[in-house]
Amino acid sequence: MNKPLPQLTTDEAAERFVDEADLSEFNLAAFKPHSFEFAPKSKQVNMRFPEALLDAVKTAAAAKGMSYQRFIRQALEAAIRPNA
Repeated sequence: MNKPLPQLTTDEAAERFVDEADLSEFNLAAFKPHSFEFAPKSKQVNMRFPEALLDAVKTAAAAKGMSYQRFIRQALEAAIRPNA
């Protein structure tokens, strides 16, 4: 049986866990990849969408737990990524 992951409430606790833990003792099957946005947003784009498309985008974004603006940025980034 796999051990439950501990509740890590500080950066220090998380760093200690990563340094010392044997991750093979834990069930990590429920983990999902996550990307972080670090680049500052310095330009603004205004676009018009059909209402049905914007509703679909908002629904898809909500299903992934993100804002629809971030969802659109990720879709654009994926569209211009080499070998996408």
